[in-house]
Amino acid sequence: MSSTANAQDVALPAILVEAASPISGLEVSEAYAEFGTLIVVDDAFVPVTVVPEGEVLRSSGANLTDAIDGKPGIFGSTFAGGASRPIIRGLDNIRVRVQENGIGSHDVSTLSEDHAVPIDPFAADRIEVIRGPATLRYGSGAIGGVVAAENGRIPTAIPAQGVKGQVIGGLTSVDDGHEGAVSVTAGAGGIAVHFDAFKRDAEDYDTPNGRQLNSFVEAEGYSIGSSHIWSTGYIGVAYTRYESFYGIPGEEAAEHRPRIDLEQDKVLAKGEWRVRDSGIDTLRFWFGVSDYAHDEVIFEEDEGVDAIGNRFTNEEAEARIEVSHLPAMIAPGKLTGAVGVHYVDRDTRGQSFEGDSLLEPANTNSIAGYVFEELEVSPALTFQAAGRLEHVEVDGANRLSPLDPSAAVVALKRDFTPASGSLGLRYRLPKGIVLTLTGQYAERAPEVQELFSKGIHEATGTFEIGNPGLDKEVARSVEFGVRRAKGPLRFDATAFYTEFDGFIFKQLTGVTCGETIASCGVEDELDQVLFSQLDATFYGAEIAVQYDVAKIWRGVWGVDGQFDVVRAEFDDGDNVPRIPPHRLGGGLFYRGANTFARFGVLHAFDQDDVNRASGELTTPGYTLVSAELSYTGRLPDASGHGTEYTIGIKGENLADDEVLNHASFKRREDVLLPGASVKVFAKVKLN
Repeated sequence: MSSTANAQDVALPAILVEAASPISGLEVSEAYAEFGTLIVVDDAFVPVTVVPEGEVLRSSGANLTDAIDGKPGIFGSTFAGGASRPIIRGLDNIRVRVQENGIGSHDVSTLSEDHAVPIDPFAADRIEVIRGPATLRYGSGAIGGVVAAENGRIPTAIPAQGVKGQVIGGLTSVDDGHEGAVSVTAGAGGIAVHFDAFKRDAEDYDTPNGRQLNSFVEAEGYSIGSSHIWSTGYIGVAYTRYESFYGIPGEEAAEHRPRIDLEQDKVLAKGEWRVRDSGIDTLRFWFGVSDYAHDEVIFEEDEGVDAIGNRFTNEEAEARIEVSHLPAMIAPGKLTGAVGVHYVDRDTRGQSFEGDSLLEPANTNSIAGYVFEELEVSPALTFQAAGRLEHVEVDGANRLSPLDPSAAVVALKRDFTPASGSLGLRYRLPKGIVLTLTGQYAERAPEVQELFSKGIHEATGTFEIGNPGLDKEVARSVEFGVRRAKGPLRFDATAFYTEFDGFIFKQLTGVTCGETIASCGVEDELDQVLFSQLDATFYGAEIAVQYDVAKIWRGVWGVDGQFDVVRAEFDDGDNVPRIPPHRLGGGLFYRGANTFARFGVLHAFDQDDVNRASGELTTPGYTLVSAELSYTGRLPDASGHGTEYTIGIKGENLADDEVLNHASFKRREDVLLPGASVKVFAKVKLN
């Protein structure tokens, strides 16, 4: 790889390849992507964050979110070592979709922050985060964004040498952790097969104040897939097994040692046929079906045994079919686009063995149609329009007067027809600068937990009560972006503004409860939470910049910087709770043909924009100091391909600062995030 390679040399995100757009693709240099420099995607109408495989390898933590936490506008909920969900622009849970190869994660992580996403970081060849109109392909509710793990579990091509594979591993000091994974893909005669497996173990992690009790993580899994591949397409299927067992730190850790024992079986299928005839460019489909369950285990001190306090289950099927049409020349310019159909059927339950169940069996059934069209008026100017119309039926049970313990629990059914749309433009200026302007209107149907919750959730210390009278949530958003992917100075900057009508959130009522609704106002074990709606406004900005200062030795040294800020307020003047703080950071890096090194600092400011109604606590700021060094080499064979290897070391929070996450429910219990840590890692890759 040339040391003068530019940061745009990276595989085009799959989430954009699927889009109805005239994108022809960017030059591919996977070797460059491994070095983790700023990757700017300037063919998109919205900011796209791409985390390549090498950066995933260097990241610490057992969650997909850990690999993207710290990117501009992206935080983790960090509820537990085994459970952290992405927070994008202050939006979390339902408003951020997590998926693998185009199909949702099919879990119950949106029900509560202590529930893990069953996609391991080692399952991702790269992670992509996209905001804005492109999210309408996957659901109108993902106004915050889509976090996509892309991998080769369903092969889409025969390996160039007939077989490829890799072995990766790492050791972390902060939790005495060790992790490893192996994957191999082989093929010939139009048939390709794939196998991968991973395992990770981590003890309770260290903090500046000592060991964080009950923060351990154990996880393992494997996947088997196969595809039939021909000159104009492919069709394939994969089976995946995921298991995880992890602790929940906090006030209950010493006495009850709450733990989650999780498992999921999932079958994914996808295919593509490049028709290139009869007005059709490409046909694509995605399908997934899964069976998920986890037990919330607690230690009964009186009896001296473990017991299952809650059990959550989720059975889900999802399918999406998309047809893109051939480019059409019309009076204003070249028109490209696609239409699609998206179907989801989901059965969810949150059963308690100690008191009122959080969620009785509930079903969500939705069918949606969407359209994307892009009009290239000139090489400099392109317009995009997108729309989605869906019908959602939600069945469950709750009290018509949800706070009245004397009211009978009755079967309920709600129907919604959310409609969403967006308009955008992209304009290319000289010197590789791209301007974008996008407006979006999105409606979201309430989820089952928002409508039908009515029981205890010990992991969050809450007694949650859904509101069956909730209306659709409406978001009106506009954002402006400027980015540059080429040259020594590269940057990606976006400002956004979103108004919500009927923003749905968990409102602390000030009442405390025991294990039944009849105990509310009498006992004080749990905080009562009611799903409520208020109008709210979110606004902020995200900036990432990198400058190659000069050539040195066999590479380039440079500087980088980032800043992000989000503010969120209700119309009554109070702040939306658990909004992440402003952050400012930067670093020095060296990028060579084989070597990458970086020293960086990321500072989070005090967060004192708190929700007064709930008595939210101010969170002090912190500073994260990091440093890393990695080397990639190659042992060529006679064909010129051979074996590639990477070895490296990375230090995180090297100043051992005390870090409290304002966006986490565990902030109330002063659960600290990991202290100073060093990770050593290695990868051997057969191309």
